[in-house]
Amino acid sequence: MTNDETEAARRAEFDAFYLSTSRRLVGVIYALTGDLADAEDAVQEAYARAWPRWSALIEGGDPTGWVRVVARRIAIGTWRRTRNRLTAHFRHGGPEPAAGISADHVALVAALRRLPDPQRHAIVLFHLCDLPGARVAEELGITEVALRARLNRARKELRRHLDDTHPGIPIGANTNR
Repeated sequence: MTNDETEAARRAEFDAFYLSTSRRLVGVIYALTGDLADAEDAVQEAYARAWPRWSALIEGGDPTGWVRVVARRIAIGTWRRTRNRLTAHFRHGGPEPAAGISADHVALVAALRRLPDPQRHAIVLFHLCDLPGARVAEELGITEVALRARLNRARKELRRHLDDTHPGIPIGANTNR
C-alpha cells in the first residue's frame, strides 16, 4: 500500500468514526452544558484534537472514550468562562422554549444545570450515555462505590429541583450496570 493509499484509508476510518459517534457525543455534551452551540463547539474541537493522534488512539482500542473525555473537558472550560453570563441569563429569564421541545425536557435540562459539575457528569454519563458504572467511574477518576454515592446524591438533587418546578418527572434509580 502506498503512502497516499494509507493516508486515504486513515482518513476514511476517521470519517466513519466521526459519522458514527458525533451525533451521540453532541447529545451527551449538550446534556452536560445545556447549550447546544457550546456542545457542538466542544465536540468539534475534541475531534480536531483526535485527528493528529488518530493512529495512537485506534491502537489503544475504541477512541470514543478519549474523545468524550476531551469534549467534556473543553465544555467544562467553556462553561467556567461563561458562568457569569449564564447566571445573569437565568436571573433575568430567557426566551420561550423552541417549538417541539417539551416542558419536561426544558425542566430536566434546567435541573441538570443546577447540579454541581461532578454530579451532573455522573448522571449524564450513566443515564444519558448509558455507560456501565465501571466505565463512568473510570472516566471520572473515582471508585464505583463513590460513583453510586454520587449518583444517589445527584438523583436526590434532581428530584428536589424537579419537584420544585415540574412535579411528575420520574428519576431513575437503576445503578446495577
